[in-house]
Amino acid sequence: MTAVASTSAAHATGQGHGVTVTDKAPTSVNWTESAYRGSVEVVRGADDTPDVLNGVVFNDRNRNSKRDADEPGIEGVVVSNGRDVVMTGDDGRYALPAYDNMVVFVTQPRGYQVPVDENNFAQFSYIHLPEGSPQMKYQGIPPTGDLPESVNFPLTKSRLTQSPWQQCIIGGDPQPLNSEQAGYAQLGAFADLQKRTGYAGCGALFMGDEASDDLSVYEDVRELVGMINGPARFLPGNHDINLDAPSNGHAFDTYRATFGPEYYSYDVGKAHFIALNNIRYNTATHKVAYGISDQQLEWLRRDIAQVPEDSFIVVAAHSPLLDFLWHTSAPQQNLKGIYQALEGRKVVALGGHTHVSENLRAGDKMPGWVNKIGNKGLPFTHLTVPAIAGQWFKGELLPGGYPTAMQQDGTPPGVMTLDIKNTDVYERFTPVGGDDSDQMALGLNTPRYRTWYDQYKDNRVGAPQLDKPLVLSRDELGDSWLTTNYWMGSTGSTVEVSLDGAAPVEAVRTQQLQGEKRFTGAAYSDPAAVLTQLSHGVRLLADSTMHLWRYDLPSDLAVGTHTATVTATDVYGRQFVETLTFEVTE
Repeated sequence: MTAVASTSAAHATGQGHGVTVTDKAPTSVNWTESAYRGSVEVVRGADDTPDVLNGVVFNDRNRNSKRDADEPGIEGVVVSNGRDVVMTGDDGRYALPAYDNMVVFVTQPRGYQVPVDENNFAQFSYIHLPEGSPQMKYQGIPPTGDLPESVNFPLTKSRLTQSPWQQCIIGGDPQPLNSEQAGYAQLGAFADLQKRTGYAGCGALFMGDEASDDLSVYEDVRELVGMINGPARFLPGNHDINLDAPSNGHAFDTYRATFGPEYYSYDVGKAHFIALNNIRYNTATHKVAYGISDQQLEWLRRDIAQVPEDSFIVVAAHSPLLDFLWHTSAPQQNLKGIYQALEGRKVVALGGHTHVSENLRAGDKMPGWVNKIGNKGLPFTHLTVPAIAGQWFKGELLPGGYPTAMQQDGTPPGVMTLDIKNTDVYERFTPVGGDDSDQMALGLNTPRYRTWYDQYKDNRVGAPQLDKPLVLSRDELGDSWLTTNYWMGSTGSTVEVSLDGAAPVEAVRTQQLQGEKRFTGAAYSDPAAVLTQLSHGVRLLADSTMHLWRYDLPSDLAVGTHTATVTATDVYGRQFVETLTFEVTE
């Protein structure tokens, strides 16, 4: 990949005040020294039952990825072929129906960890494709030959996955177009993850679009993932498709050969993670649709049936099951089936794809959802994870050569963390080059700004910068307001503004998510983001978001300098503080 110079940048106006996100951090380890390196054991030889795959899940005590005489099988571990779901017997053995073009995988149980390769890719699956992939532009799956005698899954005991306290990294859309953009990712989110510890148990889940149609960049992605301090797992996105695949069954062959199964599950602590593939590619029309197949839905039901009732379920898919920005889009195939399978469970849903941040809570409503889930609103929290690529590595180049890549909703690139405490889950966002106290951007929405916006909103070359955006005249006070773009803000969050030290006043959220339409335009925009986006020709603007708050400025403010102190409080009671200084003139 192409290396670029390192840099750091502030993404919000003012000084953030640190908050404690977890009161008991997961155990930190030296990942370089402690990582369980290995692979799945494939035993070649004639299979007496060619229609059945046999194997054993075992405790790999010496960590050599081979089952030795003194290494016992592990009872009660779930293994699947993508259709059927079975549990190992008291000797650790399993048997599954075999079919061509299947992926067999083990569900990592709590208290154990699957091996990882030299680039931290979790190793928990075996592909059976006797003839290999058809000829395509990007290399797919080599011929696997006849069904092996057995496929054995090594595990090692792990106090890290046993712990009910977990930090789980969720990375949305790395999506480098080429090696140069992989270099940006290297100096951005992956450099940040390289510095962090505490997530070696849960590791990182990357939410699809590991590439941007050019699948040769997967080699760069392997290097990037080698930087992190924990196991990495992936799910496919719409830019991970073999676009020249001759049939739908081979649309993700290069992805599968590089990253593993299209869908699967794993356990850490008291959480059960389910990674889905909800990208549907029609090789006849070359069009992408969304939703999971009937086969995948049946697997999902069988997988959930094995999960204890007191577990927390995290269900992840590249395209959000439902979201705010594209709430009127076509319904996903088998969406109702997914919700029915999860009914009565404690769940959070994760999505990526849209390159924005959305924190949708149970009960939130949008008009486009009614025909999918009815009038009750969302059944549980849906999080759309900001993209590592931000707005496709576009925008202002910072002094070190790294692009701001501010996303459509004004959120900077970065990663999400799920902090899991037993069966309670807390989400937090860390912007590239920042920390967990950096959670919002402040700006002024004035008549002069809105005139500028309307004049240049369709400019894709680069609008002239608005002069002195934090200065307004007394005549503008009656029609101006302070904006707070609270990137992880949601229903249940509050934003309060203290002006010049006065008693705080609660700001109003511009999108209530109580069934109203999605508002858009200058009056619903984040000036702090749009001023940067339009000035650098960025394609998508922060003029419609579900996490913007508005505080109307008093019409009688005196001429001079004023300071607004903004306190945002999330649904868990965590507080974040930023300040904005602006000037009123005659």
